[in-house]
Amino acid sequence: MYDVIVVGSGITGGWAAKEFCEKGFKTLVIERGRNIQHQGPEYTDMQMPWQIENRNKVPEILSEEGRYSMIERKGYFKNATKQFFIDDKEHPISYPKESPFKWIRGYQLGGRSLTWGRQSLRWGVKDFQANAKDGNGIPWPIGYDDLAPWYDYVESFIGVSANKDGLDTLPDGVFQKPWEMSCAEKFIAENLKKAYSDRHLIIGRSANITEPTKEQTELGRGQCQARSYCNRGCTFGGYFSSLSATLPAAKKTGNLTVLTDAIVETVDYDDKSGKATGVTVIDAHTKEKRQYRSKVIFLCASALGSVQILLNSKSKTFPNGIANSSGAVGHYIMDHFSGVIADAKVPGFDDKYSVGRRPIATYIPNYRHEQEKGTDFIRGFGFQGTAQHRSNTGTTAKKVGIGAEVKMNSNQPGPWRFRAIMYGEMLPRFENHAQLHPTEKDQWGIPILHIDARIRENERKMIKQAAVDIKEILTAGGCVDIKVNEFPETKPIIVGDRVHEMGGACMGEDPKTSVLNKWAQSHDVKNLFVTDGACMSSCATQNPSLTYMAITARAVDYAAKLIFKGRVQKGSYV
Repeated sequence: MYDVIVVGSGITGGWAAKEFCEKGFKTLVIERGRNIQHQGPEYTDMQMPWQIENRNKVPEILSEEGRYSMIERKGYFKNATKQFFIDDKEHPISYPKESPFKWIRGYQLGGRSLTWGRQSLRWGVKDFQANAKDGNGIPWPIGYDDLAPWYDYVESFIGVSANKDGLDTLPDGVFQKPWEMSCAEKFIAENLKKAYSDRHLIIGRSANITEPTKEQTELGRGQCQARSYCNRGCTFGGYFSSLSATLPAAKKTGNLTVLTDAIVETVDYDDKSGKATGVTVIDAHTKEKRQYRSKVIFLCASALGSVQILLNSKSKTFPNGIANSSGAVGHYIMDHFSGVIADAKVPGFDDKYSVGRRPIATYIPNYRHEQEKGTDFIRGFGFQGTAQHRSNTGTTAKKVGIGAEVKMNSNQPGPWRFRAIMYGEMLPRFENHAQLHPTEKDQWGIPILHIDARIRENERKMIKQAAVDIKEILTAGGCVDIKVNEFPETKPIIVGDRVHEMGGACMGEDPKTSVLNKWAQSHDVKNLFVTDGACMSSCATQNPSLTYMAITARAVDYAAKLIFKGRVQKGSYV
């Protein structure tokens, strides 16, 4: 019997474990993937290029067999990183032929915290108000003020390198020294300040340590080395992950138990008491079933992972899945989307070059919270991008040759280009959903997910406007030779491709339309919480991980008080 069971060991699972363990609760973390260690052999960040097989290219046979079809086109999917991503054939999903979905997953201790983009952006006041304002989705039961102190808390721990920009749309936080923009990026940023009052190019806000605190160094974390090998695992602990930060902090307390290679089949429910009693897991290798019991359960298995568990946890009280009296579990699936990529030359810097490899891009925050006259869409978008010169883009390195000549050419200055990609806000729609497949099951006998989530008219209109905007922005920024690639309407935009899937167990005030309350606590089952991406009621335009962390830390604080007061045992959760 444990005080708490946490399902999942990624960004939110690690945070839940840390917080509960530090509060004195015996906590079991269950991870469906294998056990790996920080600085273990899975980390390839210390390998030299000649030590990586196949010149770091993934063997073609794996592509031919469709084993990494979800991720194979991602630039960070290499021979040195493939160990952190799942084999799609071993973990199938289903989706309509006309509407593909990408569910990019990492099944190992630490989950996708080992490979996330580290962009740590707060949501602003208007982001939490959007649903209520325009009537799409479920109104958020919390606002920015509810999360602000928890943003402070998690930023202090993880280490966010950022500049205080003073923007209402992107609140400042507790930051370490920011990464410096390149000369070309500074040029664009200064020109935009002169041209606009609402369109800003800022340095990204990255969970890469630049000024290690005592707390961080005591966990064995060190300063980021600007190698940009983050996706290979960081031996220095320079970027935040569960393996480098939250799980070690939890382990220090003596209250942590970790179970790996254990696939949660169901959250178990007692119809008489009205409480979740624990979970049933399947051994990933032997397929033996076991049960574990606890007072409180936190689902942190990733948005769709938690949805799958909820839907599969059926009982007399919940024939359609636990915590699903509203019928909303699995609905309002969202992701950020792109559809616009821009590239432009930045003149005047051909004699300049950069040193090191900064681990974060620049960012143009959403400036379209308010619907402008003449626009025919709602919500908005931002852009992430970076300026690089020839040697940093790999142009020289790809040329045939070897030795001193190639090395010398790689270090010469050259033309600078700025490349930007759109990040748009997908509206929360009930019809975008995930459900258990009626017949197909995985190798452990669990129904696979069938996911039907589509980009629709509002998003397509955003893409058209974003293409116009980024050309105007780059022109005002002083760029030339501007090329904008706008996805045509005939080209499908695959949901899940940005790896920011959200929704499926949304927070809301009304138990009839939502799954969770303002504490990310189930309306129906009061000792069950869901704090990963599934709890999100909208997706804004910012990378969501920092918000997941803040929601998790806040939910743990609330749940811990319930346990301390004895309300969990007595069945009162007011």
